[in-house]
Amino acid sequence: MSSKDWLEKDFYAVLGVRKTATGDEIKKAYRKLARELHPDRNPGNPEAEERFKAVSEAYGVLNDDRQRREYDEMRTLFSSGAYRRGAGGGGARPGFDPNDLFQGASGGGRFGGSAFTDLFSTIFTGGAAAGAGPGQRDRRSGPARGRDVETEVALDFDDAVRGITLPLTLRSPGVCDTCRGSGAKAGTTPRRCPACQGTGMVTRNQGAFSFSEPCRDCQGAGTVVDEKCPQCKGTGGVTKSRTLTVRFPPGVSDGQRIRLAGRGEPGARGGPAGNLYVTVRVEADGLFGRSGDDLTLTVPITFAEAVLGTDLRVPTLDGAVTLRVPAGTPSGRTLRARGKGVPRRDGQAGDLLVTLEVAVPDRLSDDARKALEEFAAHTPGAARDHLLARAQRHG
Repeated sequence: MSSKDWLEKDFYAVLGVRKTATGDEIKKAYRKLARELHPDRNPGNPEAEERFKAVSEAYGVLNDDRQRREYDEMRTLFSSGAYRRGAGGGGARPGFDPNDLFQGASGGGRFGGSAFTDLFSTIFTGGAAAGAGPGQRDRRSGPARGRDVETEVALDFDDAVRGITLPLTLRSPGVCDTCRGSGAKAGTTPRRCPACQGTGMVTRNQGAFSFSEPCRDCQGAGTVVDEKCPQCKGTGGVTKSRTLTVRFPPGVSDGQRIRLAGRGEPGARGGPAGNLYVTVRVEADGLFGRSGDDLTLTVPITFAEAVLGTDLRVPTLDGAVTLRVPAGTPSGRTLRARGKGVPRRDGQAGDLLVTLEVAVPDRLSDDARKALEEFAAHTPGAARDHLLARAQRHG
C-alpha cells in the first residue's frame, strides 16, 4: 500500500464516528468493532480479519492526539487543492510532483506520527534532521517500526486483586519464520541499496531547495531484496497465532492498560516491533466491591446488635477479621479494617470498608413481638418529636 493510498483512507468512516468525535466516543466505537471482528470470534473469515486490521489501524491514529491532529491537517491540506499541479493562487511550481510529498511522508507506506512535521522541516532545512550531525543518518531512515496492537482480557475479581500470570493467545501479524523477518528467500540475504548506499535516505535538488526523503528503491529500509521470501512475499511478516505469557500485577483495575514493549506487530523487513497494549476488564464479585485500593462490603446486623453493640466477624480476601460495633450504631455507618483491601505496588494494601445495615425482620415470634412491645413502651419520647417541633416553629 502506498502512502497516498493510506492517507486517502477515511479512518472516521472505518470506525463509524464523526470527525468531531471525542476520544471516549472513538474508544467505545473501536472496542465494539474489535470484539465483533476479532479473529478468535471469526475463524476462517478473511473479510472479518481485514476489517479487524482496518479498525485497528484507524484506532491507532485517531486515539493518539498528535497523530490525529496531523492526520486531519494533511487531509485538509491536500483536499483543498493547495498542492495540485497548476492550481491557482500560488499553485505548485512546474516540475513539482505532489506524490513526492506522499512518498516522503511515511518512509515505507505508514504514517509515522511526526512524519507530517518532519516533511516540511526537511523542505526548508535542506534535508538534515534536527540534531543530526555530519555522517549521522536521519532518524526516519531504516526499516519502519511495526504498528501497536491492542487486545482485551477479562479477569476474575479475585485474580485482578491478587495478581495472576496468564497465557495470552493472539492472532496478529508476526515475524515470518521462514526468512526471520528479512523478507529474503532462503539462502539469500538482502543487499545494501545502491541508490542510497544503505542510509535509507536520498537528497534531491529542486531549484533553491534541497529535499531529503526516504529512498524509493528500498522504501527507507537501506537494503534491497532481490529474491523475495515466498511465505511473506518479501514483507518479513505473516499473520499467525502466538501465545504470550502476561503478568497482571496485584491490584490491576478495570479499564487499565498494560504495555508490553516490542510485542506488537513486527516492523517491515526486520524493523523494530510495535508495542502490545492489553486492556483489562474485571468481572464483578458477588461479595466485595472496590473503590480504588479499598474493598467495600455491606454486612447486615440485627436491631439488638446495633443498640447494644457487638463484636462482628466479617470476611476478608484471605480469611476473616473481627470488628467492634459500638453501642448505638446507626444503619449505614462504615467501619474500617486497615490493610485488608487491595495490595499496592509499595507492598502496602488498601482498607476494607464495612457498611453496616440494620436488618428489619419480616416476621416475629410471639415472644419477640412481646419483648419489642415492652421495649417500645419503655423508650422515652418518640424519635420524630424534634422534627414535629421544628415544623411547628416554621408554621
